[in-house]
Amino acid sequence: MPDDPSARRPRLTPAVADIRRAVRKALATDLHRSADAPPSIGGALVLVALSGGPDSLALAAATAFEAPRAGVRAGAIVVDHGLQQDSAGIADRAAGQARALGLDPVVVTRVDVTGPGGPESAARTARYRAIDAALDESGASHALLAHTLDDQAETVLLGLARGSGAASLQGMAPVSGRYLRPLLGIRRAATHRFCADSDLVPWLDPQNGHSAYTRVRVRQNVMPVLEAELGPGVAEALARTAEQLREDSDAFQTMIDEVIEDLVEHSEAGISVSVPALEANPVALQGRIVRFVVQSEFGVALERVHVRAILALVADWHGQKPLDLPGFTAARTGGRLVLSAAPASSAPDRP
Repeated sequence: MPDDPSARRPRLTPAVADIRRAVRKALATDLHRSADAPPSIGGALVLVALSGGPDSLALAAATAFEAPRAGVRAGAIVVDHGLQQDSAGIADRAAGQARALGLDPVVVTRVDVTGPGGPESAARTARYRAIDAALDESGASHALLAHTLDDQAETVLLGLARGSGAASLQGMAPVSGRYLRPLLGIRRAATHRFCADSDLVPWLDPQNGHSAYTRVRVRQNVMPVLEAELGPGVAEALARTAEQLREDSDAFQTMIDEVIEDLVEHSEAGISVSVPALEANPVALQGRIVRFVVQSEFGVALERVHVRAILALVADWHGQKPLDLPGFTAARTGGRLVLSAAPASSAPDRP
């Protein structure tokens, strides 16, 4: 008997249906909503960031299925970090899987993992740089990243453990510029199930079980204890926390956008903020405004200690000397808070 093509199709199991639905929503909604999207998504190209692991392989397969139905072309970007034995072979295998799924183009790039912050941070920085380059070179509008609900929960928990502020506890956004994360509502177990149901053989990264990495210890040791002691649903609760904080952040940003023009003036040295107008806002909003102004003007992400020192020039003014901060100085001049770019040779002090 001739081979029946339908017999080779993956079964429409709950895991397959859920992940396809998540991708369908991202392609139908998020491309329209993102400011970086072209006026019409018809014929737009997106790239799936594919490592060959269960999460990204499930995302790639679901995207290959859903993209033509959404009028979108789909390719893949495979980043070889060079950190594994036979990393080039692993990357080539993932690229072959992408081509077999019908993704085109398939870009394979090797990166040099060096830089500050340890290997995890350096690898992440190199990976995003490679993804951005692939988007620019291919003309793709967006990259689809395979972060799951479990990844989100781990991110929030790590932020809590480090005493991070609300910005960190927001976790990862479903839409962030050119990045789409369709699987943030999907558990990691579902991506493994998807691959099994679809006869896809993922690559299992041995580093994902290496206890030298903080995130792995959270995944293997901390989350199971929380689930055992507090009951099921901890990961979902942490993910909901991130979503609620993003909603709060969006509200704050709207308020900042409404008042910022009345607060700031540009000057030759930098920017100044009206102290009376700033002080008229709640303290939480004052801090957000200061962070926003400094990030926009100097490209500096302030730590809490810096924000508190700057706000002391507003609420506790008694003639303090100017503050030397990372990349800029802050001084009180009459009724204005003056923020100026630091000389290139100056070394910032912690307040």
